Amino acid sequence: MKRLLQFLVIMFPLAILCQPNTEVYLFDLNVIGNQLNISNGKNISNNEGYDNQPSFQYENTILFASTRNGQTDVLSYSTNDGTKKWLTNTKQGSEYSPTSIPNTKDFSAIRLDTTELQHLYRYRKGKSNVLCKDLKIGYHIWNSKNILVSFVLDEPHKLIVSDLKKDMNILIDTTIGRSLHNIPNTNLVSYIKKKKYSWEIRSLDTRSLETKRITNTVSNVEDMCWLADGSILMGKGKALYRFDPKKDTEWKIIKLFDTEKFDHITRIAVNKVNNKIAIVAEPEIALAPKLENIRWIAGNWKGEAFGGITEENWSEPSGGSMMATFKLIVNGKVNFYEIETISEVNNSLLLRLKHFGNDLKGWETKDETVDFPLIKVTKNKAIFEGMIFESIDENNMVVYVAIGQKDGTTSIIPFNYTKK
Repeated sequence: MKRLLQFLVIMFPLAILCQPNTEVYLFDLNVIGNQLNISNGKNISNNEGYDNQPSFQYENTILFASTRNGQTDVLSYSTNDGTKKWLTNTKQGSEYSPTSIPNTKDFSAIRLDTTELQHLYRYRKGKSNVLCKDLKIGYHIWNSKNILVSFVLDEPHKLIVSDLKKDMNILIDTTIGRSLHNIPNTNLVSYIKKKKYSWEIRSLDTRSLETKRITNTVSNVEDMCWLADGSILMGKGKALYRFDPKKDTEWKIIKLFDTEKFDHITRIAVNKVNNKIAIVAEPEIALAPKLENIRWIAGNWKGEAFGGITEENWSEPSGGSMMATFKLIVNGKVNFYEIETISEVNNSLLLRLKHFGNDLKGWETKDETVDFPLIKVTKNKAIFEGMIFESIDENNMVVYVAIGQKDGTTSIIPFNYTKK
């Protein structure tokens, strides 16, 4: 076990250094009740390599880790005028996870030294000093200027509360994830508990040390943030999910970044006034709009949606098209059918469909079809206006469909399919 632990501690810094090429994207955010308007997106890192772990130091200032000259330093970005300023230039190491320290102008960050030592440092006016020397901290959040909550590298990973004034470290939980956040308008901190069959978002009272379950995460997602109204955001692929613990029973997709040139959303951060949101994702590589590049859609797919069983059968590409039949079964009876085609049209792809009742009477008129023009094709997605096909693996697919509601809003419904 000791040898395994040493191996894991060594491998963690290597895992940091081998992160994929990521960018930080900034959007305007407008929260009105259940509706979130996310607009005016731009890449604020725009840098080859690792750009990640954004946090708001002030309402209009973002700190994030950014790679330059073979090392990772802390970069400050002003949302007012787009100016950037390097805050660290540590020749003997790299910094990660910059985090503002409450009621100060200081920030903290994880420093990975060239000697492979890893410590949490406090930075102030160009100077730095080590905090919690006895802990190998991977991620952290300040609950107050003297109370620190940390993800500590160990086997398994530990949740530790540190009182810097009393020089005291308290073990709270184990087998946790990297996402630590203060819960708005409370003294609580949230963390991810990675149970064997599900991951939970839990709260921690740093005074009583009591923990409570809030909800399960979006499947296999550990990055999140809180909105001021007490709701939670998580990202997966190109989708942004929202959950309000006060009233929701399941996660809802509130945004599909279908036209944005990124994918695989991970970290998310919002400022306190909730008018800016920063998202970390990987740049997207578009493929030629050819049927051959979406051949993975072909097959017999079954899943659940609308309170029933769904089935979709897609043919292999032939004759310049793919075709499918769809049916929804609720309470043992067919609710409706669809006929769908994806065709190569004018050097692009076009998805068309028609709906039929269980008596095969058409919903649309004789020559009418519901059309979904292509936006783009990527390695694992076919993105149409209003519908996205996403390949999870060889035998699993998710289809996201935007459906208009009577109140004028749009709901995004995921159809989770398994190939039979």
